[in-house]
Amino acid sequence: MPSLIPKIESQLASLPVPIALQLPDGRTVAQPGSRVTLAFTDWASLAKLAARQIGAIGEAYVEGRVQIDGAMRDLTDAAAGLLPGNPAETDTGWWSRLLRRAKSRGSHTLGKDAAQIEFHYDVSDDFYALWLDPRRVYSCAYYRSEDLTLAQAQEAKLDHICRKLMLKPGERYLDVGSGWGGLLLWAAEHYGVDATGITLSKNQHAHVQRLIEEKGLQGRVRVELRDYRLLDTAKPFDKISSVGMFEHVGRANMPTYFKHIHDLLAPGGLVMNHGITSGRLDYQQLGAGMGDFIEKYIFPGGELLHVTQVLRDMAGAGLEMVDTENLRPHYARTLWAWSDALEAQLEDARAVLCRTSTQPERAERILRAYRLYLAGSAMSFERGWISLHQMLATRPDGKVEGGPMRGAQSVYPFTRDFLYK
Repeated sequence: MPSLIPKIESQLASLPVPIALQLPDGRTVAQPGSRVTLAFTDWASLAKLAARQIGAIGEAYVEGRVQIDGAMRDLTDAAAGLLPGNPAETDTGWWSRLLRRAKSRGSHTLGKDAAQIEFHYDVSDDFYALWLDPRRVYSCAYYRSEDLTLAQAQEAKLDHICRKLMLKPGERYLDVGSGWGGLLLWAAEHYGVDATGITLSKNQHAHVQRLIEEKGLQGRVRVELRDYRLLDTAKPFDKISSVGMFEHVGRANMPTYFKHIHDLLAPGGLVMNHGITSGRLDYQQLGAGMGDFIEKYIFPGGELLHVTQVLRDMAGAGLEMVDTENLRPHYARTLWAWSDALEAQLEDARAVLCRTSTQPERAERILRAYRLYLAGSAMSFERGWISLHQMLATRPDGKVEGGPMRGAQSVYPFTRDFLYK
């Protein structure tokens, strides 16, 4: 493979961050002042680097065929320089779209969705606790002001959602995909709602059950280990939130998902859909192998849609969008906060994963995958390859004379004054 070396040297010279490569034969190719070193044990992985297949290099790192020495922020800057183009601009041919839709339908049965959620969220509660905020809010924070800490920004996000939903004491409130209970409990404690959360993660379910008991919220707050498709629509909720959930639903199932949300929502009520969206109209997954890496190691079955497609599916289900907000840079900052926290505790994280896994090799693979996932995702949000939207919608009740103003057909006031006071 000596013929690769001139090509790789040319690539390295154009990078914004100087890096060094240790080759399988012991030689070193380096730029002056290198801040990142990649050590290769096989020529096949080096060939992937020459082909600018960033996802394949990530896989080689997770599997131990490449070692990385350097800061994650420098690594992502170098990776961005190695990309052949915008990774959000992937194949959009009709045959590719047809195949992906067929795969989407087959990947999101009740059993498969439960297994996919367990794969990601039931890794180890203690592992997540190392780098999330104390409430373990695993979604985009809201940096209302520049000086907020991660914990403060997460509380600001929880309150931002509750205020958008205009939660009031005694209302029946549903949180779809309630995670470790941050939003569910915040809504109950600060807004007095009767709160129900659902999750497919056994670890998260057990954690929230403990918190409900510790806080004495039994009878007013409950969490169920249940798929959204199995919720009874006979007694609808006044307000609904879905945070970081619909990314797991699947493109093919999105109309059905929003139709069920519609049926779970009382006429005139509000629903908040907060989630990751694509950065391109006909986006399928990140190119250069990055999407394949996330599918294999982080979110099997995860699919992203452009915000326009999400809003179309919501409208098709009978939900009227009344407010949409883009929080993309907020998620980049959130992910860097998570990444920095994990990087500062790598040995502790390794020890935690080893305690919860019977295979030390698997623990190391998980740690390496998350290092790349957090930093790579931060880079993707910064550069606009993926985005984050909060979409507030109503289920119109058909009563033109009712509501806060004529024609509102819901509790939504059709002004934003309530958010800013």
